[in-house]
Amino acid sequence: MATATATELAHRGPRRRRPGRPALKHLVLGFFVLLMIYPLLWMVASSFKPGELVLSEPGLIPSDVTFENYRDGWNALNYPFSRFFLNSLFVSVGAILGNLFSCSLAAYALARLEFRARRLYFAITLASVMLPLHVLVVPQYIVFSELGMVNTYFPLLLPKFLATDAFFTFLMVQFIRTLPRELDQAAAIDGAGPFRTFWSIILPLLKPALITTTIFTFIWTWNDFFTPLIYLTSTEMFTAPVALKSLVDSQTQQGIGILFAMSLLSLIPILVFFVVAQKYLIRGIATTGIK
Repeated sequence: MATATATELAHRGPRRRRPGRPALKHLVLGFFVLLMIYPLLWMVASSFKPGELVLSEPGLIPSDVTFENYRDGWNALNYPFSRFFLNSLFVSVGAILGNLFSCSLAAYALARLEFRARRLYFAITLASVMLPLHVLVVPQYIVFSELGMVNTYFPLLLPKFLATDAFFTFLMVQFIRTLPRELDQAAAIDGAGPFRTFWSIILPLLKPALITTTIFTFIWTWNDFFTPLIYLTSTEMFTAPVALKSLVDSQTQQGIGILFAMSLLSLIPILVFFVVAQKYLIRGIATTGIK
């Protein structure tokens, strides 16, 4: 069979797609989307069910709708749940400030400054990313206990100001390495030292990486349950995840419904923050060398 010439292919026009193929793709994608969000939908439906119907009535449409789970859960721990939201917000904002301050300085030193064993320090930083958090729990707890910082927010915030989140340090190092060194040299000719160069030249250009760090730090800190559970013992100091755990311990039949109601409220700040910062998150990841 002779091979079709370019002229013949041009006269044939574009290949027609099968009419049912796009619909089938959307149907399959819709099924998987529904499968993924079903637990969230079930939690929303269960938050409006009486406690005795949460497990006995697994459907999404409740036969009896009530708002008692929200009313009872808001004051179930002798404190309004807004207090735990404010505690989580305080810890999250402090963690963001700590990571932005310490990780940016550490990344600038590892990416730009020339000093002995710089590569060794960077290798140790990368190795700490692969180190499980639970390995450090016991020695860290001993240190903070000897310093009298248990049941305070210092164990949750102080490590953030010491660049312990190596992932963000690595993120910023990769970004700074993409910046031309001629900027540093021009600043040095004008008489700027390392800190002046960092503050006036590098830090403004580091904005995409800083935004990415802010978003991930807020989400991870707001959802962190393990660390506050270890160091916080007073109810008034609890963050939202620890307070949710205490709801189950302090209630009986109504505990599950109250847990779902308060969990749904705890998701709202995360969803709002993610929706507002979504475009910055995508832009930051795309420009920090993690494509």
